Amino acid sequence: MSLADRTMNGSRGAQASPPPQGIYVPVPTFFAGEGTASYDPVTPPLDTKTQSEHSLFLVRGGIKGLVILGSSGEAIFLRNKERNELISSQRKTLDENGYKDRPIIAGTATQQIDDTVEMIKESKDAGAEYAMVLGPGYFAPSTSQQGIQKWFEAVADRSVLPVMIYHYPGVTNNLQITPATFEKLAAHPNIVGTKLSHGMIDDQTLIAASPRIDHDHFYVFTGLGQNLLPVLTIGGVAAIDGLAGIFPRIVVRLFRLYNDSAAKGTTKEDIKAMRDLQFRICEGEKIVAKWAVIGIKEALARMWGLGSKTGGR
Repeated sequence: MSLADRTMNGSRGAQASPPPQGIYVPVPTFFAGEGTASYDPVTPPLDTKTQSEHSLFLVRGGIKGLVILGSSGEAIFLRNKERNELISSQRKTLDENGYKDRPIIAGTATQQIDDTVEMIKESKDAGAEYAMVLGPGYFAPSTSQQGIQKWFEAVADRSVLPVMIYHYPGVTNNLQITPATFEKLAAHPNIVGTKLSHGMIDDQTLIAASPRIDHDHFYVFTGLGQNLLPVLTIGGVAAIDGLAGIFPRIVVRLFRLYNDSAAKGTTKEDIKAMRDLQFRICEGEKIVAKWAVIGIKEALARMWGLGSKTGGR
């Protein structure tokens, strides 16, 4: 079965499939840096060559797929034409290098339903297999749970791609989506999962372990690698993690060790190894949390020679 078949959208009644389990990276967007012929200090153009080098670095390190145009991708600074160019260039790179099975999840961050749906359609045309949709947070303090539910259902009804709910209170005016609302949204045939970018482990548990959610069709990803091991133990499937964009192998190693040990029977040695890996990941995540996109880009330039420390908007 092809990736396109697995992701057949469920807005017309069929149950859409969630993305393959594994570690995903919310990739930074690379721009031309100082010294390049096309450099513009206000709106530097995309650097799709470096973008492709980074994409291949990730999938060769075990990353299951890419989240393009998320918060780490500086999507709010991109024109629609650039969004589509970014997706299509990376789909082409993955396909031409033998990674047709690695999905692209495209982010959206608009408040208007029709704009969101149109952006998802353009993302599909450019080569994305899933849409990761940020909630409508402009009037968050006065937005009801019923309003949130109706908004996401309206998007999912019209979306040509399976929808993942991006719950990130830090960038949505502290919009809160309750576990009870997630239970309702998870029943929609075209809503296939969520990225939870917050540290409320009780809410994460009430979603990932809920007996009222079909977890074969709705996957919970943590957006914080520092929570990976705890989230796996409560029923989450993996992480969409920024540190994995710099050091993919260590995050992938923890994910695989957890699943391998669960399949064969977890030993004391496995537990110690997983704790040690989670400790090292947490150390690295402190840097990501402090410096965000700037820190990720500088680390990639320093550690791996990818991009420029001045290549940003």
